[in-house]
Amino acid sequence: MVQQLPGRQETRLLLAPNHSLSWRGNVRTWCALALLSLIVATGMALIGAWVVLPLAGLELLALAAAIYATAHACQRQEVLTISGDDLRLEKGHRDKQAEWSLPRLYTRLVLSPGSHPESPPKLYLEHRDTTLALGDFLNRADTETLIAILERQGIRTERRAPQPTFWFWY
Repeated sequence: MVQQLPGRQETRLLLAPNHSLSWRGNVRTWCALALLSLIVATGMALIGAWVVLPLAGLELLALAAAIYATAHACQRQEVLTISGDDLRLEKGHRDKQAEWSLPRLYTRLVLSPGSHPESPPKLYLEHRDTTLALGDFLNRADTETLIAILERQGIRTERRAPQPTFWFWY
């Protein structure tokens, strides 16, 4: 998701991964699956297949861990602020955890092709020895939107050719 935030005399962009459910929606989905799984496991235990109960519990524990990890990863966000002579990138989960400031005139946006023809290009902000990944969680449409916004703001763009790869197919 690329969202333009209101700014006084600057352009502020919020970059965040797309997520379909809120935390409450994830918990409700897990509870519904847990109820269904426990009903089936209890029925199986009543007919003598008692080993299904601990396996169902392990399955629900693994599902809860996966839902938590995914929801936590979806809390990542980046804020890119473009002002007169400065580019400022802030990254973190809910709170700012890291911040970089680069000179706008000497920083370029590097587009490196993705690993698959259908994957979005990888974006980097480069200035001298500093290379910062930008929006590595964005989908193809959001990446194209971000590139268009940055080009309208006058950020120089460099498109890199794909690296040759050799695949052996049997």
